[in-house]
Amino acid sequence: MLALASCDPGRLYEVNKNLEPTGWHYQNRIPFDVQITDTVKFYNVLVNLRVASDYKYSNIFLWVHTTSPDKQTDKRRIEMKLADERGKWLGNGLGDLYDYQFPIYNRIKFPKSGFYRFEIEQNMREDTLMHIKSTGIRVEEWRQEKE
Repeated sequence: MLALASCDPGRLYEVNKNLEPTGWHYQNRIPFDVQITDTVKFYNVLVNLRVASDYKYSNIFLWVHTTSPDKQTDKRRIEMKLADERGKWLGNGLGDLYDYQFPIYNRIKFPKSGFYRFEIEQNMREDTLMHIKSTGIRVEEWRQEKE
């Protein structure tokens, strides 16, 4: 597991978990427990993904399951575009690895304080997906862009 600790004043939470080298099986949900204490602020929630250049698709479909402290649930299917039509990777690259962030929720308020569980599940046609190195969740304070 990798937790980022750089100076990032807007970040409330960001944890990335390495996936097994044997692949990401579709039944393997990756859990993240995020403590929310401020129910007045707005937040963005993003999925992080690290992909090796050997990954054979130009996208990935994920289910993101969210469970609130009072056990309310939400399930969203998202598509992350990873490469363009020519096969050029769209993420930030370092050698043969590419990093991506994709928003799940933009400018939301969490209605209750406590722990929220986010679980990421791969939803591709292959039962076991190879060359996905890690996935994670980032929760950051929403900040209005200055014009």
